[in-house]
Amino acid sequence: MSLSNTPRVALVDRTAAAGPAGALLDQIQGAFGTIPNMFRAVAHSPAALQSMWSAFGALGGGVIGAALGEQIAVAVANRNSCDYCLAAHTALGRKAGVSGEALAAAQLGESSDPRTAAALRFALKLVEARGQVSADDVQALRAQGFTDEHIVEIVAHVALNLFTNYVNVALAVPVDFPGVALRAVR
Repeated sequence: MSLSNTPRVALVDRTAAAGPAGALLDQIQGAFGTIPNMFRAVAHSPAALQSMWSAFGALGGGVIGAALGEQIAVAVANRNSCDYCLAAHTALGRKAGVSGEALAAAQLGESSDPRTAAALRFALKLVEARGQVSADDVQALRAQGFTDEHIVEIVAHVALNLFTNYVNVALAVPVDFPGVALRAVR
């Protein structure tokens, strides 16, 4: 975590972004009503910005749904000490109808819903074990009714969130969402 509020790369101003980056930033502004700092940092690379924005769009229309996707994002952000993603996905989770209590529990990989809890445990195991999960870990998801499609999407959500966590932590992107306290991992 950076002790400074100064990003390690300049945040691209929309008026200075041309070509593909400018067009993508316009799409992002249309979706959010503003351009969050994370996208402004990533806009230095139109390829990285396209990859990130496309992944958000594709997974947003997936089978696991926005509520579970945001809870996974909160769990991964908390585990990686990413203040930016924790704040952003807590706000997006509330917009998706997840309660503050459920989002706080998700920070620790917990849920009162057994199906959600299984997905969060699996997501955090992926992070902690750097993908080295077992057949039993996958079977625990199947036991909660997750199909292969769901399982692959959970992995994709974790991968996308690792990308965004690393961008925000490594580049010290200033948080422009309401702050949320990280929770100590038990």
